[in-house]
Amino acid sequence: MSSSNTSFNELDDIYQDIILDHYRRPRNKVNIPDPDLFSRGFNPFCGDEVTLMIKLATENQIKTIAFTGQGCSISQASASILTELIKGKPLKESMEISGIFRNLVKGLAIDDEDLDKLGELEALKGVSKFPVRIKCALLPWSTLEDAISKNKDL
Repeated sequence: MSSSNTSFNELDDIYQDIILDHYRRPRNKVNIPDPDLFSRGFNPFCGDEVTLMIKLATENQIKTIAFTGQGCSISQASASILTELIKGKPLKESMEISGIFRNLVKGLAIDDEDLDKLGELEALKGVSKFPVRIKCALLPWSTLEDAISKNKDL
């Protein structure tokens, strides 16, 4: 997403458009019956809720992932992007992406190779300027980590 010809304001506008698009038209926001992995996340401070459901293709590869929940645009967009980004990926790689994203929203330096792994998730980079919103962006990812940690094969 980075380009030397794009101003910071234009980049902020692009990022805001991505977040609002995922919030207004969330991807994979459905129930999956009998998921292999399941976890609920809740932020009591703001009321954001995310439930993740995962069907595995093999013991460690995500075949289908979906979420349900409610909350602010940041938490819901983050959940939507998460489902698009890690579908088809091994659980271990999904955990790595979660760690990279965690560092991004905490304002830590991310190398270009890791930044490329985040795709549209980079749109949530600006959350690092608002510490109270970091938990909103991380809620779906913490929920994913919880679901995966329940899988003893990893």
